[in-house]
Amino acid sequence: MELRQKMKEYGMAAYLIVSDDFHASEYVGEYFKCREYISGFNGSAGTLVITEDMAGLWTDGRYFIQAEEQLAGTGITLFRSGQPGVVDIGTFLAEKMEDGTVLGFDGRTVSTGMAKSLKEKLREKKITFAPDRDVVGEIWVNRPALSCDPIWELGVEYAGESRKDKVAGVRKAMVDCKADYFLIPSLDEIAWLFNIRGNDIEYNPVALSYVLIAPDEIRWYVNEKSVPADLKERLSAEKIFIYKYEQIYADIKEIPADKSILIDESMTNYALYDAIPKEAHKVKKNSPIELMKAVKNATEMEHERLAHKKDGIALTKLIYWLKHVEDKRQITELAVCDKLEEFRRQGEGYLGQSFAPIAAYGAHGAIVHYEPDGKSNIPLDNKSFLLLDTGGQYLDGTTDVTRTIALGALSSEEKKHYTAVLRGNLNLSDAKFKYGCTGVNLDYLAREPLWHMGLDYNHGTGHGVGYLLNVHEGPNAFRYRERYGTGTVMEEGMITSDEPGLYLEGKYGIRLENLLLCKKAEKTEYGQFMEFETLTVAPFDLEAIDWEELDSREKALLRKYQQYVYDTIADFLSEEEKTWLKEQIPA
Repeated sequence: MELRQKMKEYGMAAYLIVSDDFHASEYVGEYFKCREYISGFNGSAGTLVITEDMAGLWTDGRYFIQAEEQLAGTGITLFRSGQPGVVDIGTFLAEKMEDGTVLGFDGRTVSTGMAKSLKEKLREKKITFAPDRDVVGEIWVNRPALSCDPIWELGVEYAGESRKDKVAGVRKAMVDCKADYFLIPSLDEIAWLFNIRGNDIEYNPVALSYVLIAPDEIRWYVNEKSVPADLKERLSAEKIFIYKYEQIYADIKEIPADKSILIDESMTNYALYDAIPKEAHKVKKNSPIELMKAVKNATEMEHERLAHKKDGIALTKLIYWLKHVEDKRQITELAVCDKLEEFRRQGEGYLGQSFAPIAAYGAHGAIVHYEPDGKSNIPLDNKSFLLLDTGGQYLDGTTDVTRTIALGALSSEEKKHYTAVLRGNLNLSDAKFKYGCTGVNLDYLAREPLWHMGLDYNHGTGHGVGYLLNVHEGPNAFRYRERYGTGTVMEEGMITSDEPGLYLEGKYGIRLENLLLCKKAEKTEYGQFMEFETLTVAPFDLEAIDWEELDSREKALLRKYQQYVYDTIADFLSEEEKTWLKEQIPA
């Protein structure tokens, strides 16, 4: 194996390959897919470790089934992260590596937080790092080039706040934490701050770049060819100047020793962190932009409602079409994706999908992040479930919606399971809670119906969603386990997904997802109360419900939601579609 030969040449006992690009992005461009190139596993999350005599891949519950299939025959061992008895990467390396040996990795792709954690676990064995070798890049023949797509400006009529005002807010946050400089490597934070969008990562409208906010100027490290001349002029007038993308690594070394720099270790790669002069004071905090970006302003909230209305029209048309195809064996998973895309393109301001569509029929539905392709694509049938998880990017915002659709008569078990997932979705959407609650406080509402049946799903209940940005963003989330994001208080303006599910390997999967907008409710002597507004506009499948499992409150919630869907989009449907949608409102 060429990689092991290179490791031996460089004196590395082990080599670490992560999923990230240079900016800790969840999804990455083709240039950065080193882990996929070596392992064949193409999930968005996973870390590969290569040693002299074995290889292992760690991934989370969303990808257990997919990874097992894709790693079959490769000799790579699957480690199911978070499961009982499964060691983490640091513990594994501490047990596997000999004293005084070397761990190699590309420091531009490994976060500072991860590198520090590994260093602590490997300290006793005196294992050192070699973080300056992109070994995969050295052996990758015909590696795709770094993307350099055109950048465009998002008007303030959509952003709701000018670039100047956003910069002023960030500078105030810097003053509050006594930082002279602020390093911003996160692509969606840069896009939000500058009111720009790009296309360097598929589905995520961001541009490869770094930002360094200095006392008297802002430096934008980006491929100059991707920035239009008129935008450069406007930026220059605001003391935002263009520098070469790669120059950040040299410039960061020039931070004055008597100055301080704000860095978010979870977003800053190890090579950048290591380049900061040791004498400079590092203010180690979560990026203030993350919370600013997560709390949508009034303009963004209003546009998001429009985006979801357009998206709901498209999805409802798709569901109607599916329900009325007599022989569903004529349709494949990919054909469903194509048909939905056809409907979405009819929506004004539609720019493209917000992630690779999941159209999973039958047993494929149990693979949480299954994506049909030329090899896996199968025809549907007049039975079981189609799990459809898709989203769109509109000038008005980002959507993410999942519906599980009955394609024929269902078994009592299928209906019972669908109803349990539906109950969880409805219960969370109807939450009323005191200000100060977090995703940990609220997650149980979605899981309770399943937990009562001794069932569960192995993923978070909800993630934050950007505004014409990444479909997954922090810091807000619904999770029952304490981890990053779960300690974030739910603020007015946050958009979070509500997506309980159930996955039975070899049989079917069920997931129902709406996006929820957090809002203020009444304020009483007991404090400020909060609630959710459901943004998603698409009917649930009445044919999949076991009505005896719903109590009167849940039936009322379902009736109210289905009526809302009808009232919002009926006038934009054909008469046949409109009549059918009316029938989806339970009596």
